[in-house]
Amino acid sequence: MTLQLRVYVPPHPLIKHWLGVARDAATPSVLFRSAMTELGRWLTYEAVRDWLPTEEAIVQTPLAPCPATLINPEVPIAVVPILRAGLGLFEGAQTLLPLASVYHLGLVRDEKTLSPSCYLNKLPERFDPQTRVLIPEPMLATGGSIMAAMAEIFARGADPALTRIISVVAAPPALQKLSAAYPGLIVYTATIDERVNEQGFIVPGLGDAGDRTFGT
Repeated sequence: MTLQLRVYVPPHPLIKHWLGVARDAATPSVLFRSAMTELGRWLTYEAVRDWLPTEEAIVQTPLAPCPATLINPEVPIAVVPILRAGLGLFEGAQTLLPLASVYHLGLVRDEKTLSPSCYLNKLPERFDPQTRVLIPEPMLATGGSIMAAMAEIFARGADPALTRIISVVAAPPALQKLSAAYPGLIVYTATIDERVNEQGFIVPGLGDAGDRTFGT
């Protein structure tokens, strides 16, 4: 049986709340940044639920020895925020994964052709094959940027089965491209919108996440 892309839209009330705040055109930049941080935090919380490697241990409480389940420090974790909009989600994600290595990947989209180009690549030469990779990318629209990012990441040895994408808004074109190229990949998104317009923006979406995050 062929594995298919799995897309989860967590029904968490805080995710729904902050999505509504982010969608509102009247939300000022400072509050939009807060919304992105919170969405990064709660989407990461959902994404790592069955993803973080654990190990069994015995700890000493003030009264007696006790079994404990701890995150395995030997298994590497990497966060790859897609610049620049991914930085908004990254702040929330980092609060849950403070020991993760961070590798920045900067992509810019040509507004006429909608094709992405890379202006910054801080990925390692090779990922350990057991590395858990989290990719904060707020908007999965046409799929150009995320597909370019995935090609760079997986060319360096990362395993799609151990990779998670967190996104605020996803649209069918991007999800279809990811599904065709990376069956078994898992995406966590606050919502799935119906379409992408001719300018490459998700409708109804929330506008340009980078511009709104940084007030530019």
